[in-house]
Amino acid sequence: MKRAYNVLLTAAVAGLLAACSSTPNRVEELEVARAVVPQVESSPRAGVAASNVAEARKSLDRANKLADRGGKIGDIQFEAQVAARNAQIANEKILTAQAQEEIEKGTAERQAVLIEAREAESRRRAAQAQSAQQQAQLAEQRASTLEQELAALKAKKTDRGMVLTLGDVLFDTGLATLKPGAYTTVDRLATVLKEAPDRKVMIEGHTDSVGADDYNQALSERRATAVQTALLERGVRSDQIVALGKGESYPVASNDNAAGRQQNRRVEMIFTDNQSQVASDAQ
Repeated sequence: MKRAYNVLLTAAVAGLLAACSSTPNRVEELEVARAVVPQVESSPRAGVAASNVAEARKSLDRANKLADRGGKIGDIQFEAQVAARNAQIANEKILTAQAQEEIEKGTAERQAVLIEAREAESRRRAAQAQSAQQQAQLAEQRASTLEQELAALKAKKTDRGMVLTLGDVLFDTGLATLKPGAYTTVDRLATVLKEAPDRKVMIEGHTDSVGADDYNQALSERRATAVQTALLERGVRSDQIVALGKGESYPVASNDNAAGRQQNRRVEMIFTDNQSQVASDAQ
């Protein structure tokens, strides 16, 4: 900006000098002063060089009066030079003030950007903290809902997690197709599992000792898979479920009587919120 303003003054002076060279009766110094003094006077920052601007005007006025009265050329030139010199000094002060304003403006803008960035970061962290708190509250509510539902279904708390035992009434003898009456329980379990996506369930199929070992193993696997499939069909995520067949290897009662064998024909659902525990149990 400073360079541009100086170029403007230089151009004005050069033009006037060229004009004066073709008009011998005109005083070059006076024409220069007449061009540059009004320019600094009209500057919006003229106040920063008020004394120089005033002196430039006084000298120019004296030079004009001398010229109008036919005064000596030397006196006119002297007053005009003083006016031009004061105008030049005023111009330098104006440009310095303008540069300082630009620096201060840039500093203020940078400070504003930094303040806004800090405030934005503070808002982001506050939002993250609030979101984390809401997520924790939601997870707690979901866990509570699942615990309540499992309690209503008579699940028992064990070292492996909450264990819900589904008796052989879910299946016809020797089959792995769920009976219609089983779907009420499956629907309830699917609902709470979908609402608590961090909870995992391991489904274990068990049989009594009647029949060949291989047959019982395959039947227990099919029954565990049937429950798993029913949950998947109701929107439970696959990574929440592990299905295993245990065959006749883990009886909970004697296989020597009908009542005991009925207890052993079961599907157990072990609920936990830890995936690694499910994987460990599965092994």
